[in-house]
Amino acid sequence: MPHPHLEISVQELALRLAEADPDLQLIDVREPHEVAIVHLEGFDVLPLSDFTHWSSTIKTRYNPQKETLVICHHGVRSEQMCHWLRNIGFTNVKNIVGGIHAYAQLVDSTLACY
Repeated sequence: MPHPHLEISVQELALRLAEADPDLQLIDVREPHEVAIVHLEGFDVLPLSDFTHWSSTIKTRYNPQKETLVICHHGVRSEQMCHWLRNIGFTNVKNIVGGIHAYAQLVDSTLACY
């Protein structure tokens, strides 16, 4: 069952990115080799495989109260990240449903699919 307050569609993401909201926190949890194929401007890359390197600084790097959107390839790893962020006190975290694959298919067909 989808939770509207915990998810955002790729179409909604496109609108949010167009607003260029400086308070919006954008995290991509894919691996560097995936990001090299295709990425969205403005997203910080925090590969889940490097969790031990960045997890201890996440609350100083990002504001737990600000809206945080998380993307991956299809939406599975980003959902794991969202769950973890909520568990450590982030209050406004949304998973980007379908990930960058859906974004490339439904929003921007110039982006590479893999």
